[in-house]
Amino acid sequence: MTYEFKKMTQEQAEEIAYNWHYDGEYSFYDIEADEEDLEEFLDSQARGDSSFAVTNDDELIGFFRASQKSDGIVDVGLGMRPDLTGKGNGLEFLKAGIEFVHSEYAPTKITLAVATFNQRAIKVYRKIGFEDTDIFMQDTNGDRYEFLKMAYEC
Repeated sequence: MTYEFKKMTQEQAEEIAYNWHYDGEYSFYDIEADEEDLEEFLDSQARGDSSFAVTNDDELIGFFRASQKSDGIVDVGLGMRPDLTGKGNGLEFLKAGIEFVHSEYAPTKITLAVATFNQRAIKVYRKIGFEDTDIFMQDTNGDRYEFLKMAYEC
């Protein structure tokens, strides 16, 4: 697949927020699952220039958020369309995201956080070279969840 990263439009944000629903425990990642996340995701000012729609042949297949931190660190968040998950697409999608971050931000390090139950994603992150750096608890989706912070040295 050839991935294109472009600033997310309001229409794309609404498509993701209202129509992307994950199965089973992964429904945790539905944007609608957390009222604050939904509000921020749908607010074009909150998204700013850090939220990107990922397309392949003009078909929306994912999203990618990149936030420049201090000291050359870029924190990312990402999601793939539900029907594409669990089918071996994650590694290629993540590689494209890392290449995009390198070209746009020239980071020294890329960080991300993932719910610890999501072993499927953690396996992909480790395979590409992300390393575990911390475990923390976070309030989200109406409860408290354990997350793993990971880092990729550039």
